Amino acid sequence: MLYVVGLGPGSKELMTEEARQVIENTHTIVGYATYVRLIEDMLEGKELVVTGMRGEIERCKKALDIAATGKDVAIISSGDAGIYGMAGLVLELAGKMDTHIDVKVIPGVTASIAAAAHLGAPLMNDFCHISLSDLMTPWDVITKRVDAAAKADFVICLYNPRSKGRPHHLRKALDIILKYKSPDTVVGIGKDVARPKEIDKVTTIKDLDETEINMTSIVIVGNKNTYVEDGRMITPRGYTL
Repeated sequence: MLYVVGLGPGSKELMTEEARQVIENTHTIVGYATYVRLIEDMLEGKELVVTGMRGEIERCKKALDIAATGKDVAIISSGDAGIYGMAGLVLELAGKMDTHIDVKVIPGVTASIAAAAHLGAPLMNDFCHISLSDLMTPWDVITKRVDAAAKADFVICLYNPRSKGRPHHLRKALDIILKYKSPDTVVGIGKDVARPKEIDKVTTIKDLDETEINMTSIVIVGNKNTYVEDGRMITPRGYTL
């Protein structure tokens, strides 16, 4: 059996019990070095297969090859393995193998949910996830999705918002959003969510400081009804109060 495990955003408290049990009971763990470090105290005595940045295909192939020998193996992702994680790639590659591999996806807490809980209640109405990384998706496709989401007034969760290699993508996305939303639209920022140096901040599009944001951040842009109460970001569900 190959388990595809979402570790959650970073803290053990936000790891699901199912994920804990799979890691505890599986002898072989495959993962990106940073994610392996997040759970290193759970890995004593286990066989580890560790790869570096952008080694996703290699990592998934190794996990599948180990599973094909009859061993149980777990490949780990941060957050939820089915949201910008390893689940899709594992299933795609498994479908191309001559040998059938049993695959089970173990869900985790994704960054938007963890950040939302700390920021208040920004996801109480329709929302979407958009990654601003163009490593896998062409930038023109990303901008069309941002435009459509903003036009429809979704709450927008921006993953991979800003990096050294893509320093201007967040600003470009916000400029698109400003075609349809006010500069005073509430924005929540979660940085290093559920990790020791976590920073949570509620601001607006016009006051957002891009230099505070990096690849360990998530940016949640509210809809036209999102407001701030006692420092908390709230998107009304629509109840009559």
